[in-house]
Amino acid sequence: MLAKIEITGKITLKTGMHIGASDAFAAIGAIDSPVARDPVTALPYIPGSSLKGKMRSLLAKAYNEKTRIKTRDEDDERIKRLFGCSKNAEGYPQPSRVIFSDAILSNQKELEAQGVAMPTEAKEENTISPLTAVANPRQIERVVRGSEFPLSIIYNAMDMETVKEDFQLLADGFRLLQYDYLGGHGSRGYGRIQISDLDVCCVIGDIQDELLEQYSEIIRTVENEL
Repeated sequence: MLAKIEITGKITLKTGMHIGASDAFAAIGAIDSPVARDPVTALPYIPGSSLKGKMRSLLAKAYNEKTRIKTRDEDDERIKRLFGCSKNAEGYPQPSRVIFSDAILSNQKELEAQGVAMPTEAKEENTISPLTAVANPRQIERVVRGSEFPLSIIYNAMDMETVKEDFQLLADGFRLLQYDYLGGHGSRGYGRIQISDLDVCCVIGDIQDELLEQYSEIIRTVENEL
């Protein structure tokens, strides 16, 4: 390992977002599908696994030559190099170069100042049986629009010759994510996000300032998209 580079920024919800938690022990009358919450603060959060998985999935659709693959080992080599796989081109496990941190809601006080009593809302949904026309109502919990979450990704610079290409891949992932959605029920308008305040900093090791500026410029192009 040559160095560790931290990518920071802010995720802002443009529409309500639902990243589900277990409802196996929900009480009668409780929301049918609650959101994931931090067990310490009870605030909604975006699991790092959700962010990483969604970004990889979108990049796979954009970069893979095959439209259907059986395992992630068939992903484009650039994706496997960045996100990891169980078997690379040489037949060996490929560790991920990126570490996605969980992101806990960071602007609860600002939301309260705007008159938002709770950081989540109960969204009424209905499914209609095409055979009987019987409605099946349910409540889905969503994190309210305007909520903000701190973005933090650690990139392990294993090979300096491929860092720039990896950052281009990350920028493409951010760009795709802004035009897609995070969490569930995206086709109904849930989970639209905006990524801003992106910055790049070398936290371990030594990387030339000129190179860091190049990486920053690549990442910051995302902010001009929306």
